[in-house]
Amino acid sequence: MLVSTDTRPGDRMNINEIDHSSEPIRLFKSDFLEFFTHIHPAVVVALWLPPAVFMLVWPAAHLPVGSSGGFIPVAFAAGLFLWTFAEYTLHRFLFHFPARTPRQKRIFFLFHGVHHAQPQCQTRLVMPPAVSIPMGVLFYGLFSLLVGFWMGHPEWVLPLMSGFLSGYLAYDLTHYATHHFPMRQKALRELKRHHMKHHYKTPNQRFGVSSPLWDVVFGTLPAD
Repeated sequence: MLVSTDTRPGDRMNINEIDHSSEPIRLFKSDFLEFFTHIHPAVVVALWLPPAVFMLVWPAAHLPVGSSGGFIPVAFAAGLFLWTFAEYTLHRFLFHFPARTPRQKRIFFLFHGVHHAQPQCQTRLVMPPAVSIPMGVLFYGLFSLLVGFWMGHPEWVLPLMSGFLSGYLAYDLTHYATHHFPMRQKALRELKRHHMKHHYKTPNQRFGVSSPLWDVVFGTLPAD
C-alpha cells in the first residue's frame, strides 16, 4: 500500500535526505487514500474554529442565574496552556518516535517523517482531519473524565476544550506560516528561525512550534 520513495521512512532525518522537488512524495498507491494526505489550512480553520467558538459561548450563555462566569476565561487560558504542553509532547514523543521495525518506520513516516523529508510541501503542513478528529475526541474525553468527573467541575470542560482547540489552531497556522511566510515581526521571525533549525539543523531538538517554552523546560533548546 505504501509507495516506496528515495527517503528512508521513519529514519532520523538530516539535510541530505530532504526532497526539494515540487512534486509531493506519494504515500499511497490508492488515489482515494492519497487524497486524504493533502489538506489546505483553510480546512483546519473551517473544521475547528466553529466548535472552539461554540464551546466558549455556550457556557457563557447558559450560566445559572446569579452565578459568576469568571471560571470561563480561566478555563480557556488553562486550555491554551495545556495545548502548548500537548504540542511539545506529541511532537517529541509521538511524531519523532524512534521507529525500529520496517512497519513502525512506515507508520511514523506517514505520521510525520514525510514532512521532514519534504518540509516545503504546502498541502502537508497542517494536521489532516483523519488524525486531528480522533485526537480531538480523545482529549475531550480526557478532560471530561479528569476535570468533569474526577475533579467535579463539568462546567469547566467546554471552555477548557475551547482554549485547547484555539491553541491547536494557532499551532497549525503558525506551522504553515513558518514555512511559507516571511514573518517580519521579531517574535514571529524568531519562531520561524526556531522551527527552521528543527528541520535543517537539529531535527531531534526544538520541538516547540508555536512556543519554545517546553524546549527550555526540558532542555531540548540547544545553545547556538
